[in-house]
Amino acid sequence: MHKCEYAKGVFYVCSPSRTSCARNDAVRHIFVGENRMEDFNLGELLSNISVSAVTGFLFKLIGVIALFVIGLWVAKGLSKLVRKACGRSKIDETVSQFLGRGVYWVTLIVVVLACLSIFGIETTSVAAILGAAGLAVGLAFQGTLSNFAAGLMIILFRPFKIGDFVTVDGNSGTVQTIDFFQTDLVTPDNRRIIVPNSKIYGSTIENVSAFEKRRVDVSVSVSPSADIEETRKQLESALQIEGILDGEPHCVVLSDLSATSVDWSVRVWCATGDYWTVRERLVNSVKHKIDEAKIETPVQRVQVTNR
Repeated sequence: MHKCEYAKGVFYVCSPSRTSCARNDAVRHIFVGENRMEDFNLGELLSNISVSAVTGFLFKLIGVIALFVIGLWVAKGLSKLVRKACGRSKIDETVSQFLGRGVYWVTLIVVVLACLSIFGIETTSVAAILGAAGLAVGLAFQGTLSNFAAGLMIILFRPFKIGDFVTVDGNSGTVQTIDFFQTDLVTPDNRRIIVPNSKIYGSTIENVSAFEKRRVDVSVSVSPSADIEETRKQLESALQIEGILDGEPHCVVLSDLSATSVDWSVRVWCATGDYWTVRERLVNSVKHKIDEAKIETPVQRVQVTNR
């Protein structure tokens, strides 16, 4: 038997036929301390070490999953809490949604960094890497950053809010959501239009819901032979409809005169939300009054040329 020194105070006893200490599952003798000898199996020791490592990793993984699930729940809860607080403070719904989303994503980022720290990953180095990556992504996606900046400007200056009916970049619809990068519109025929915020802030915005009341204009053309005073009388009587606002300057105006027609404009004021209903009632009333008074309307002439 030959002795092969393994560490201070510890010796392996190996077979003379081997040139080095066996590293398999053969039985070895170790001398530890004062003349104490123990038999052990190296394969079993390595197996125990592997089991411990795997068990530790599984415990960490379970902890990370639990932390992420709880963090996700907390993020959603904080987002709802912020929105409710904004609602109680009578803060605009657009700002409320924006703040709620901001709190949600900030909380989620903190949770992800905490999960990484459980695995021993330095969060400071991760933050530096994310910063460098953010700079590179920012240079590559300048349009995305411009959408984000435009979204902030929309939130700050509020040219419109959720629920307003607007026309932006040639698209008309009711504002459904205002996100970091885009604004969603729903058209009257129930189509969803997604408009990038940079397109909105860089174009003309028409907000027909900006004020509580709105004027309804209905144009009427009659024949030049029709009596002007009788026509005015009948059109003024058409103003007696439901839904118009009291105390507002409802009127009938002679707007234009040509060789083929006399043009009138019938104007009433109503609540913004009742615009289309009141307009339909007014058109219907004007039509009935003209028909009852037998006021002639212009006849469209089509000229046909033979060649």
